[in-house]
Amino acid sequence: GDSRSSIFDAKAGIALNKNFVKLVSWYDNEWGYSSRVIDLLVFVAKKSF
Repeated sequence: GDSRSSIFDAKAGIALNKNFVKLVSWYDNEWGYSSRVIDLLVFVAKKSF
C-alpha cells in the first residue's frame, strides 16, 4: 500500500465557476490511517521522554 493519507489527482478536479473548485483526492483508508497512527505513536514517545 501507499503510506500517504491521500493522493491529490490534479487531472480529476474541475472549476465549477471562478470562486468554486472541485478537488479530487484518492485514499486508502486502512494503510494511510495505520501510517498516521504510527506517526502519532512515535511523536508521543518522543515527547514522553
